[in-house]
Amino acid sequence: MTSASIVGGGGNTIPVEIIPGYKPRDDGGMMKANAWFGTCDVRIVDVPAPDITQPDDVIVRTTGTTVCGSDLHLYHNEIPGLQKGDILGHEFMGKVDRVGPNVKKFKIGQRVVCSFQIACGHCRWCKQKLSSMCDNTNNSAQMASLYGQRTAGFLGYSHFTGGLPGGQAEFVKVPFGEVNLLPVPDEVSDERALYLSDIIPTAYHCVVDTGVKEGDTVGVWGLGPIGQLCARFAKMKGAKRVIGIDKVKYRLAFAREKNGIETLDINEFPDVPGKLLEIFKDGLDKCLDATTFHEPKTTLHKVQKALALETDVSEQVNEMIKVAKKMTGRIGLIAVYANYCNQFAIGSLMEKGIDLKGNGQAPVQKYWVELLEMMKKGEFDPAFVVTHRIPIEDIPKFFEAFDKRNVPGLEKVFVETAASSPPAPGLPKTSRVDEWPRI
Repeated sequence: MTSASIVGGGGNTIPVEIIPGYKPRDDGGMMKANAWFGTCDVRIVDVPAPDITQPDDVIVRTTGTTVCGSDLHLYHNEIPGLQKGDILGHEFMGKVDRVGPNVKKFKIGQRVVCSFQIACGHCRWCKQKLSSMCDNTNNSAQMASLYGQRTAGFLGYSHFTGGLPGGQAEFVKVPFGEVNLLPVPDEVSDERALYLSDIIPTAYHCVVDTGVKEGDTVGVWGLGPIGQLCARFAKMKGAKRVIGIDKVKYRLAFAREKNGIETLDINEFPDVPGKLLEIFKDGLDKCLDATTFHEPKTTLHKVQKALALETDVSEQVNEMIKVAKKMTGRIGLIAVYANYCNQFAIGSLMEKGIDLKGNGQAPVQKYWVELLEMMKKGEFDPAFVVTHRIPIEDIPKFFEAFDKRNVPGLEKVFVETAASSPPAPGLPKTSRVDEWPRI
């Protein structure tokens, strides 16, 4: 493990209110963590467990973590600012293990879930609950140079987003702990509460921010966990018809069986806009992008990405521009994009009068109390996307399987640690990645 992974050094930085890394414990305590070492190379390593580094810190002992589809961008070394030994993971929950002297809100042993973005709680963005836009937690000068401004620091997502050690670990230091942790009530299991850290508010934000309303026709590009949740929330908002677009057959089947939506198989209908305009004569009211930028569909974009002539691809967005309704159609981008793309259909966008909305990283703190209440009342249950459960030691093997999409039925995984509770009733039992069937 590099020293930068612990102390948060490396690269050009801008002064912020937090120390990205952490101080190791005086007692020499160690923990298991999943760390990045290069392209398609992640490993479980033993590293020092974190101690309180600043007065507002909370140390959480992890009881549940996971692997996000966006982590595959790190796996493929497609996000700037990765350093060997960086601890990955931005979705986790657990129990309060230690608190800094300024922390009064939480008690030792209390169950909490952590927002994937770290917010200060007092800047102009945080005061609006737009926690993903916090001015004071991301020290990356590189992001400021590329984007013009910095967003919030994100846990476990490279030094481009602040170099904060992540949640695929047995212990995690949470800066501004009173701001970035949400108490979890006893009636909500870990397998449900965990996903308030990212995918639940991310999908909800996409649907709300793109303006899905009653009577809409909605297309969802990409049927991973966020796409499945987008479809579910679109239906809850009253969408008249929802269609999911993907090429992975088990994801298409999952969407039909679990969400009750229509689907379009890209393998069967490679001309996606053409087929959608056959089905929806006037086009779609809303198009939601929950895809990935690291898998170009055409030779043109495969070559351009290989030659570093573009970081992202415009293919899915161009499909949405073609199929969105004239003048009233709206496109929401919740998929992670890094920087720039070629062959973007800017003329079609303008001439058709379509709204293209970058949803931004979801401001988790704007939504998580509302979503937790929906879960407590039984109005929404995220458990349907949780298909597998593994021990933390299997994370590297999971990355490989997740990347290849060769495990039938795989959507979202729950990763347990030594501190985890047994599986909740009706949720997946622990299994090992090597035991899973392959397509």
